[in-house]
Parts: sequence; structure tokens; C-alpha cells
Amino acid sequence: MEGAEEMQMMDRRGRLSSQPAEQQARDAVRHFRLMRYFTLASLVAFVTVAVVLYFLQRGEITFFAQVQREQGDFFARAQKNLAAKQDQAARASLISLHEASHVTLTRVVGNVLWDSHIAPFAARAQAISAAPCRSLPAPAAGGPDPRRACFAELGRTIMGLPGFAELDAKAYETMQASSVFKIKVFDLRGITIYSSEHTQIGEDKADNQGWKNAAAGVPASEVTHRERFSAFEGVVENRDLISSYIPVRERGSDRVVGVFEIYSDVTSFLGRIQAVSAELGGLARANQEELERTLAENEDKVSASSEVFLLIVGGTLVVLYGALWAIVRIGQRIIDAQAAAQERAAEREERWHHEKMAALATMAANVAHEVGNPLATISMLAQEIQLNKQRNGCESCQPALILEQTRRIAGMTRQISEFAAARRESHELVDINVMVKSILDFLGFDRRFRSIRLEFKGGADLPAVSVIPDYLNEVLMNLLQACTECPAGPGGKGGTIVVETMASGAELLIRITSECKAYPGVCKEHVRFEDSRFDVVRRRIASLGGRLTRERMYYEIALPAEAPVVPAS
Repeated sequence: MEGAEEMQMMDRRGRLSSQPAEQQARDAVRHFRLMRYFTLASLVAFVTVAVVLYFLQRGEITFFAQVQREQGDFFARAQKNLAAKQDQAARASLISLHEASHVTLTRVVGNVLWDSHIAPFAARAQAISAAPCRSLPAPAAGGPDPRRACFAELGRTIMGLPGFAELDAKAYETMQASSVFKIKVFDLRGITIYSSEHTQIGEDKADNQGWKNAAAGVPASEVTHRERFSAFEGVVENRDLISSYIPVRERGSDRVVGVFEIYSDVTSFLGRIQAVSAELGGLARANQEELERTLAENEDKVSASSEVFLLIVGGTLVVLYGALWAIVRIGQRIIDAQAAAQERAAEREERWHHEKMAALATMAANVAHEVGNPLATISMLAQEIQLNKQRNGCESCQPALILEQTRRIAGMTRQISEFAAARRESHELVDINVMVKSILDFLGFDRRFRSIRLEFKGGADLPAVSVIPDYLNEVLMNLLQACTECPAGPGGKGGTIVVETMASGAELLIRITSECKAYPGVCKEHVRFEDSRFDVVRRRIASLGGRLTRERMYYEIALPAEAPVVPAS
């Protein structure tokens, strides 16, 4: 098929006319550019999917790393808590064990010293009242403590009582070479009546919670650390001690008659506990480091796996895009081939239409010529007969009838000639009423319209329209002939086709109404004509700059108006 620049059309006389390339390009079938839109839309879609997948995958990696860190932190806290719980449990077990040994030691000391030495001495010490010391006022801030001085004096008084030296010697003898560093004895007033550290004799422990618990019959123990401590064997330094307040019960009953405070050295035990705790801490740190190293390796593996996944998905998307692109390219070629075939068919149809119109114009001219001459002769003879009739009289002569029929035939040939008259293949300003009326008059000779009433309602003072007359003729003839071909329409069964012209704003409307017998308004059977006949109609109207709309009751052609028609004077 030649290019649009070289396309030529034939006019009604059979002459070739060069149509501008731009006009022919506008008349060409405009087909959908599938490849262009697919390339843009699919590329945007695939890139969007790829970006979304990338960020989702990166989010998964970040989430996995966060979970790994949280697990590592939880494991570290769990190990730390476990070590702390173990240390607490070890200390509690140590306290419980030594408290039990202190209870046993208290019973042994009580059996050895209480009845023979401590009880008589306690009775003599309790005879010394502590009320005067307790009644003294509390010391002022930064000032001397009279109560402490009073209790110290009370201690010296107690140490001066008979039996103190024997009790002190016996206590040293009993506790020497043991783990007990110090022992105190309290009466039920809370006054220290004996201590292996003599400076503490006379102290008031009535407000001490440990003494209160022991006085109530419940032992109480705690672990303390002393930088310097006075023991049976002298002053010791940096020692961890367990001090226990142990109740002393009366022999044969549960009545508490005094309280012992015993200090035991647990430095070596606590050292072993701390060593085990340090070992466990080091093991926990090593495990934590190993865990962090494993977590980092797992994170690297997940990141590498994610990159491989993204590469696979990206490659798959590229392959899929390429496959779809190839399929669409094949489809585009098919569409282009179909469009080219449609263009060739439209070109053939256009050429056939112009050849038909050219043949029709030639035939109309020949008919007008061949019929016109005999009609002129017949008309002249009829006029002579009419003159002879007037002169001589002839009853059987009918010259008036002959003249009437010749005028009728002459009018028909004139209508055919006007309809088929050759026009240029370009836009012309036309009076739409005259053009529509001539088409309806011409179709009146068609036998398909003999049983149909063609009614024309032309609008008054309509503006002129710029159209290609041949195109508008083709449009109106196709639409009107389609009405006769409808099985339920007026063709063959009687009916009316109404053609109206009217102005609407800047447009001029041509409305065609077909009174269908089986369906009100435009017949639904017309749908089957829209794929063939109406396709040409729409293409022609589009080339004229107009539009075709289908309503329930009619078809309507809208054309752009130009200027009002000047009525003849």
C-alpha cells in the first residue's frame, strides 16, 4: 500500500484528484498503539513491584536483625539474673547453714555456761537499772551523747560485778580455735551484759530488729563485712562475718531467758562463692560473645539470602517482562496488520464509492441528455397540438396531459442530475435543508422506500455548515437505508422515517427517527448494522468534525455551524 502522501482519489467524472496528505492521514483508521502503552504501563508496574519487594525484603532483614538483638539481650539478661539468683541462693544457704550451727552452738554454750556462769551473772547485772540512761535526752546535732556515756558507765559497772572474770575466761576457753569471732549475751532488757569485746558491754540493743526477733523466739542472721574486727584471737581485717541473734531458752521449756549474738567468719566461704560467681559470669560473657557472633553470622546469611532472593525475583520479573513484551509485540504486529488491512479496505471502499458516484454522475448526465432531447421534442409537439386544438378544435387531443408528464419527467431528471452533480473533494459551505431534501427526493425513487413515508422537517434560518458534500450524502444514505433493512422497521411493513434539522448552540443537528413496529424508537435490530455500515458513518462524521449519538428514540448527527444562510430576496 502506498503512503498517504501518494494516495489519490477519483471524482465522480472518473478524474484523479490529489488529496492533501494531512487530510488523508486524518481520514486513515486510527488504531490503538498497544506497544507504546504496554511498554510504559507495564514498566511502571514492574518497577513499582520491584521497589515494593525490595523495601519489603529489607524490612524483613531489619525485623530479623531486631529480633536477633532482642533475643541476645534477653539471653544476656537471663544469664545475669541466673548468676544473681545463684549468688543470692548461695549466700542464703550459707546464712541458713551458719545460723543452724549458731543455734546448735548456743545450745552447747548454754548447756556449758548458762546455768553455772551466765544465769547468776545475768541476775546480778539485771539488778542494775538501765532506766536512768534511757531517760536521758537524745544528743544534739554535733554534740556529746550523754546516753552513750551513761551506757558505757553501766558496762563498766557490769564488768565490776563478781563472776565477770570467771565468765570471761570460760568464754575465751570455750570459743578459742573455733570459727566464732565474737559472742555477746543480752538480757531481756536488751542490755549487753557480756561481750568478748569488752567495750561493747553495757550497750542498749532494745531497738535492734535482730534482738527483737530473737527475744520473740525467732533467730535472725545477716552477712556483714568489717574492715577491722575485734575477735577472740585479736583484731582481724577485711573479714566477711555472719552475725546471728539466737534466743536462749530455759531448760525444759520454750521460754526465752536471754539472747546470744554470735559472729562467725565466712570469708573463705564467700570467697569461694564469689569465685564461682565470677567463673559463671565469665562463662556467661563467653556464651554471650558466642551468641552475638552467631547472631551476626545469621544476620549476614539472611542478608545474603535476601540479596539472592531479590536477584532471583528481579531476574524473574525481567524475564516475565521480556516474555510479555514479546507477546505484546506480536499482538501489536497483528493489530498493525489488521489496521493496515482495514486501511486498505477503507481505501478500496473509498475508491469504489468515488467510482460509483462518478459513474452515477456520468449516467445522470447521459440520462439528462438522452431524455432531455426527446422531452423537448415531445413538449414542442404537444405545444403545437395545443395550438392546433385551439385553432381547429380536437376533442380527443390531450396536449395538456402530455405537457404535464413531460414536466414531471424533466423534474425527475433534474433532481437526479442535481444529486449526482460533481463536487470538489473539499469542504464547502452548504445549506443543510437543501442538501437533506435533495437526498430524500432522490431516495424516493428507490423501491425500498415506496412503502415508507419519508417526512422532512427543516429548521428555519439554519446556519451554514462546512462539509464535504459526498461524505454527508454517504452518511445520510447509509443511515436511511439501514432503517429500511431492519426486520422490524418500516421497510416492507409500512412506517415513517422522520428527518429533522435544527440548531443547538454552535452546532447544527440532523435527527433521524424511525418508527419501528416491534420496538419503540431506534430498533434494537439496528445493532447488527453498527459493525459494518455504521462504522463508515462514524468515520465520515469524524472526518467532518462532527459526532454521532444514539438515543432511545433517534440517531442524531451534530455538525459545527459556520454562518447563517442569507435568504433569497
